[in-house]
Amino acid sequence: MALRESDSDLERGDPAPDFELSGVDGETYTPGSFDADALLVVFTCNHCPYAQAKFDLLNDLATDGDVAVVGINANDAAASPEDSVERMRAYVEDGTVAYDAYLRDETAEVARAYGAVCTPDPFLFRREDDGYRLAYHGRLDDAMNPDEEATECYVRQAIDAVRAGESIGMDPGPSRGCGIKWP
Repeated sequence: MALRESDSDLERGDPAPDFELSGVDGETYTPGSFDADALLVVFTCNHCPYAQAKFDLLNDLATDGDVAVVGINANDAAASPEDSVERMRAYVEDGTVAYDAYLRDETAEVARAYGAVCTPDPFLFRREDDGYRLAYHGRLDDAMNPDEEATECYVRQAIDAVRAGESIGMDPGPSRGCGIKWP
């Protein structure tokens, strides 16, 4: 497992890079498919213990009507069979993953457009007139290792600020996880 820290060139205020990806439900999604004040795009996967440790947090966030949680798996399924579409579908069917959408980025072009490098790598966007703009990119919470319990949830604070129309001043540092297995 190659440990990486997120390092995107996207800056706060930048528009969400466009995508058109298939979900494990057979539907096709774009950023415009979601009608929420906040859009949380998380590059994630099935096999990484860092990503697995955040499943419950992301599932909880997905139950909140003001934020759409979109998981995108860009890992090469040949290198990581646990990250195949079939296994992604199984994770959704058994309730392990309960995001608003779980999408497959077969070519990893979307991951590259966002500058994602690890799993999980979260990008929180604020709805504005012309679409979504980046409000926060960083750690989901303060649990930096899979076996740690979080005491502070940065992404919830960021979502609350987006809902309140406030800027997000915090910068707790980059997310950390397994490096994306590039196809």
